[in-house]
Amino acid sequence: MLDEDCKIIAIAGGSGAGKTTLAKQIIEKFGKDKCNLISQDNYYIDLSEKFDYDGGSINFDNPNMLEFSLLASHLKKLKQKYPVNIPLYDFSTHSRSSKTKQIKPTKIIIVDGTLILNSKELIELFDLKIFIDVSENIRLERRMTRDINERNRVLEGVLVQWEHQVLPMHKKYVETSTKFADIIISGEKDIKESTKEIFTKIIDL
Repeated sequence: MLDEDCKIIAIAGGSGAGKTTLAKQIIEKFGKDKCNLISQDNYYIDLSEKFDYDGGSINFDNPNMLEFSLLASHLKKLKQKYPVNIPLYDFSTHSRSSKTKQIKPTKIIIVDGTLILNSKELIELFDLKIFIDVSENIRLERRMTRDINERNRVLEGVLVQWEHQVLPMHKKYVETSTKFADIIISGEKDIKESTKEIFTKIIDL
């Protein structure tokens, strides 16, 4: 069992802000044996029977599409130093896999996601809340690259989803969540400079 307390760090920001990149830098700094990463994306509800097309009736950028209650339950168990089995989400079929991934309690648990600062239950569990601020154009470029190369999407669907769902939900839920952040950094500058302050904050937790 973990001897020291388990600290949970939230990394929030819009789609394509660089959340996973920052998470990887924190893990590299403190070591894989002391860090674990949990993505908001693992907690999408199974939408395979309802999905029609990208930008259609299913709005993946609405908090209601995520099972934050389950994520909160898992984070509480990790803080109590118990391992958890998190769900795995398949974006090509929009379904939860029958398989799960075990996450063991470590000194640092990183949670990244666009909407994680919209849940009061989650906010109360985070020991440090980071928000990455990036312009719309850069985020769209990064999103297109990811969705086409990693999630088997087509350009037209990505753009329709961006215009009709991602942007409206970003303004309604993501931008407004910055008020809950302990640190707001720019994702357009050299992120290595921003991580110096973050590393100090983590060490002081």
